[in-house]
Amino acid sequence: MSAACYVETPEGVILNVRAQPRSSRAGLDGLVGDAVKVRLRAAPVDGKANKELVETLADAFGLPKARVVFKGGETSKTKRVLLAGLTSATVDSVLSSLQ
Repeated sequence: MSAACYVETPEGVILNVRAQPRSSRAGLDGLVGDAVKVRLRAAPVDGKANKELVETLADAFGLPKARVVFKGGETSKTKRVLLAGLTSATVDSVLSSLQ
């Protein structure tokens, strides 16, 4: 698995995410460059897409929503998101299922 899409820190794993709002379905959709592509049904209006992104990542990685924290790019399609308490091994296992 390409470790270029995340960095392990003492807090957890910071994941590079490429959001695709207004998609027909929600969920993780593979790797795009050095980021994980996440499809979202919501439009990027009033924080709805970010809220759905947090829910989607929490479901995919088995975390409570409170442990999915934005570290950058909240108003951009490319975001950095902390998955608090996760290890790179856990992230690798989830991402390898996308291949």
